[in-house]
Amino acid sequence: MRSDPKVIFTVLWVVFFFQGMTPGFWVPALTNILRARGLGDWVPAVFVVPPICALISPLIGGALADQRVAADRLLAWSSVICSVVLVAAFACLDAGWHPAWFVGLLGLYSLFSGPTWGLLATISLTGLAHGERQFPLVRVGATLGWVGAGLMTSYVLHADSSPLAGYAAGFTRLLAGGLAFLLPHTPPLGRSTSWQSRLGLDAFSLMKQRDHCVFFVVTALFSIPLSAFYMYAPEFLSVLGDPHPTGTMTVAQILEVAGMLLLGSVMTRFRVKTVLLWALGLSVVRFGMSANAGISGAISWHIAGLALHGLCYTFYFITAQVFLDRRVDPGLKGQAQGLLAMVSGGLGPLIGALVCGWLRNECVTADGQGWTLFWGILAAMIAGCFAIFAVFYHGRGAQRA
Repeated sequence: MRSDPKVIFTVLWVVFFFQGMTPGFWVPALTNILRARGLGDWVPAVFVVPPICALISPLIGGALADQRVAADRLLAWSSVICSVVLVAAFACLDAGWHPAWFVGLLGLYSLFSGPTWGLLATISLTGLAHGERQFPLVRVGATLGWVGAGLMTSYVLHADSSPLAGYAAGFTRLLAGGLAFLLPHTPPLGRSTSWQSRLGLDAFSLMKQRDHCVFFVVTALFSIPLSAFYMYAPEFLSVLGDPHPTGTMTVAQILEVAGMLLLGSVMTRFRVKTVLLWALGLSVVRFGMSANAGISGAISWHIAGLALHGLCYTFYFITAQVFLDRRVDPGLKGQAQGLLAMVSGGLGPLIGALVCGWLRNECVTADGQGWTLFWGILAAMIAGCFAIFAVFYHGRGAQRA
């Protein structure tokens, strides 16, 4: 049964669903959860520590999957550990312990969670009968899981500012880990030749190629302003008068679903460079919409920007995963996905948490003014990413890359 393409597709979709549900419960609500407990000053730290912990683990996880451990087993056990640590983190917060306990456990969670998205991509693109075409269709399960979690947080659990959101996240991550044991066996295809390869550092050899270097640098830079989406978009919703910001944040996933359904056909018709530039260009517009909400005070502009965010995210990061699967040798694919996870989930968000935290404090006043400048500067940063990628990335036109 596990070799049946329909079964493989279904199990992958469900694992993605619960994997996406996990952050959907707690990430959009985190800032408001901390502020409700008088821990607003800890928001930058909470968003800095996890990316630090996620800097190396994706590379090590990718190397293990390439060289020593089947990717499906590594994913399953990592998810089980993540569920336990995540529940412990929110239990400490709920009990009123010093917030350093929460930050530390969240960092430990990130160590084990860091490689999982890359591992899921590797398993999917290897195990699906038509990997590139079907991958966006199974990946959409994570998007729908995020939507479901956000709506449940706001309208079922009423946990927009409660650690209950974290408990729900831990439970769904445990479900994801259990179901991961049913995924198709994905054995390692490479061999470790040195301690550098065992640590996943061979992935940095990709940076010797011009296009790969430009791609990873722009991805890291693009991830810096994107950090504001999770850190401060829910707060801005509250400022604009939204009583259910976590639920509203799920509007981003509506267009993300549409993007997933369209992406397969889009990638067969257009070059990767074109699709990635669309994503960057639309992201400038998206942040501009939130800036306009600061001018007009109309929440509809900010919500429209959140919706567009979902399409931008899909067109950039899902295209990026397929791009790496096309261009990288089989024995290095896990590490390549790990390097992508490191720059987009570790390095970029780490710098982004510092930059966006500083920028918010400099731009936004105590009476809620200054959001236009905040979002406008972030839009300008993404415009810079667009220019760098447009000028320096060449691609392989004949191979649609």
